[in-house]
Amino acid sequence: MVTAIATINLKGGVGKSTMTAALAEFMASHFGKRVLLIDLDPQTNLTTMMIGGHRWQELNNSHRTLKALFEQALDSQATAFNIEEAIQRDVSPLATVTGIDLLASSLDMIEISEEVAAWQYEEPDSLQPLSVLKTAVDKVRHNYDYILIDCPPNMGIVTRNGLMLADAYVIPTIPDILSTYGIPQIQKRIAMFSAKSGHSLKALGLIITKYRKSTNLHRDTINRLQNAALDFDAQRPEERVSTERPPNVIPFWVPDAIAIAGAAEYRDQGSLSKRYGGGDTVDTLHDLTEHVMMNAKIYA
Repeated sequence: MVTAIATINLKGGVGKSTMTAALAEFMASHFGKRVLLIDLDPQTNLTTMMIGGHRWQELNNSHRTLKALFEQALDSQATAFNIEEAIQRDVSPLATVTGIDLLASSLDMIEISEEVAAWQYEEPDSLQPLSVLKTAVDKVRHNYDYILIDCPPNMGIVTRNGLMLADAYVIPTIPDILSTYGIPQIQKRIAMFSAKSGHSLKALGLIITKYRKSTNLHRDTINRLQNAALDFDAQRPEERVSTERPPNVIPFWVPDAIAIAGAAEYRDQGSLSKRYGGGDTVDTLHDLTEHVMMNAKIYA
């Protein structure tokens, strides 16, 4: 049974798209899973990581990005969106990695998201503006083991389309004050979304990115995040009613490594080990991926 997982953080620059790509590549290469990547972020970082800028431009020019899907939902006279034609097969700059498909984003998603938001404003009780993506992807989801949805760094209508499709979500974050400040807000907004839409999804945890073990701030922040979940669990049941449980910190912390930053470049480095720096970093990404998959099957 396919499991859809959204990656989300309200702050940019935390490695969200890179982690989404890494999870997909390790799921496919190390665990033999079929993965569909969905890039909802108008920055298109995940898209260009996986297929490069030239191929993305071709898709954009031929109306095969997700912008075309939302355009069709808004205007029946718009160019028809064919999801089978839009899906890019076996994406990854690594020739040795197969089993990953992609629905590409577009720089024009910002403009189209404003129009979809206006549609929802006009029909506030309708779930249709929230279900554009899910309606399309439901036609092909049986082809995959996992769907990974890279959400924009906001809680706008496009992100909520991703959440409507998702069974669970993870929050990639740098362990510092600015990157973790919005985590309670993410949980609050997702809880509000779930209450309104009737679609619930499970928090699978925080993915620590760009970790520097020599930095006191990073260690202290991780301790604070871990203790927040423990403190919540120690409360009496009646004290928990008005607050969302803080997410667990997934116990595999991805280091701040030059190789991981360089993974955003679209080129074939030959192997996953070379793409992500080898050694302990690859072991961490393997264990992180396994943990996410295990928790997704248990809780989602």
